[in-house]
Amino acid sequence: MKVSSTTNTSSTISGFILLGFPCSREGQLLLFGLFSVLYLLTLMGNGSIICAVRWDQRLHTPMYILLANFSFLEIWYVTSTVPNMLANFLSDTKVISFSGCFLQFYFFFSLGSTECFFLAIMAFDRYLAICRPLHYPTIMTGRLCTSLVVSCWVLGFFWFLIPIIIISQMSFCGSRIIDHFLCDPGPLLALTCKKAPVVELVFSTLSPLPLIIPFLFIMGSYTLVLRAVLKVPSAAGRRKAFSTCGSHLAVVSLFYGSVLVMYGSPTSEHEAGTQKIVTLFYSVVTPLLNPVIYSLRNKDMKHALKKLLGI
Repeated sequence: MKVSSTTNTSSTISGFILLGFPCSREGQLLLFGLFSVLYLLTLMGNGSIICAVRWDQRLHTPMYILLANFSFLEIWYVTSTVPNMLANFLSDTKVISFSGCFLQFYFFFSLGSTECFFLAIMAFDRYLAICRPLHYPTIMTGRLCTSLVVSCWVLGFFWFLIPIIIISQMSFCGSRIIDHFLCDPGPLLALTCKKAPVVELVFSTLSPLPLIIPFLFIMGSYTLVLRAVLKVPSAAGRRKAFSTCGSHLAVVSLFYGSVLVMYGSPTSEHEAGTQKIVTLFYSVVTPLLNPVIYSLRNKDMKHALKKLLGI
């Protein structure tokens, strides 16, 4: 990786500057306290779900195994950005090293892709449970569940590997300032010395696919679920069927709603402030809310969490 100054002379630069949320020193300390609490609550909430599934035998089913893996993913997803953001609140320089920047870039987008794949297979699980209830135990076996989980992790982490390697080998000129709280591809590519249309084309082609393909799969699954539920004769039966997928639909809506606002709308070139707020929502707020959504709408999970906490 090469970094040059705005002139033709070379300069040694220790990394990029993440502006984060510029404000007074008191404001930085207030934000540090706020996000520290949110981070700890996220770790505790998702960790509680993992422990509840691990220690309650009744939750050793594909639905809850997928949920535990999803909670484990959320812990690492929020950890890919928040600790560095907290360190920047207390830093005067707000510098992130080149290796740290590209590692954050890689893990943030790889974990985000893995989350999309997990949401898709969780939708598939709900489709089988509602539309094929008699065949569900023979189709969604432990072996298939494990294969799906491993596939999500492997596919998510291999998807951005080549684009990240290519971008990390490019030369960067002039300003090293990134007006964001994380290393986002747009600002990084804007700092390159020479425009690389091929790299930008590859990245712009690969990036949306982990969002679009799982989203279409989720929509297809729930279209079939909706059609099956509407055929249920009793209102009580329809409510019960909807309740089994209500939590997952809420999580999908939160995650995809904010991501589509950020990357899928005609105003995708948002102002920096808007970018930060929307990114905060799907990278920090959504992982915080997911355990609440799943625990509040699921009787088995509530019972397991009460048992875990000794309530």
